[in-house]
Amino acid sequence: MEQQNNTALLIMDMQAGISAMLPGAATILNNAAKAIAKARNQKIPVIYVVVGFRQGAPEISLNNKSFAASKERLTSVNMAEFMKVHEDVKPQANEVVVTKRRYSAFAGSDLEVILRAYGVQHLVLTGVTTSGVVLSTLREAADKDYRLTVLADCCADRDEEVHRVLITKIFPPQADVLTVEEWLTV
Repeated sequence: MEQQNNTALLIMDMQAGISAMLPGAATILNNAAKAIAKARNQKIPVIYVVVGFRQGAPEISLNNKSFAASKERLTSVNMAEFMKVHEDVKPQANEVVVTKRRYSAFAGSDLEVILRAYGVQHLVLTGVTTSGVVLSTLREAADKDYRLTVLADCCADRDEEVHRVLITKIFPPQADVLTVEEWLTV
């Protein structure tokens, strides 16, 4: 894919099973689909990031409080099914899908290699959850000197107050925070 600028759109953890746990998931997926359409139209790479593990989840340490709580449940899950991106925002055949092992899109993945290959310096972030993958990826990407944009209405969290605080108070010092409609006009 020939790229016209140094931007990439990240669609993070928008897996069918994860999205199903969120109230209002249909709205987030619809907004993400609009962002994806713009990116594809403008030849901006759309990079999908999914969380996943080998069968039995050997990557999950019992020392990791948040992931260890899910290890037993994940050991019996069909990982190929678990890692499938939701049908409403699924990748095209030529789009990259990166598998990560923790919250940040960079953790245990080859995302940085892909971004360097594309010459990306600006990341547009979307994802489920705001307090998980979006926060962790934003912080790590900021430390790696990427320019950042967060599409606020293409992110969601189980706790609406946490989402609001992150979007309005925590993210703005490190990223431009826009709605998908605002981004469509940029």
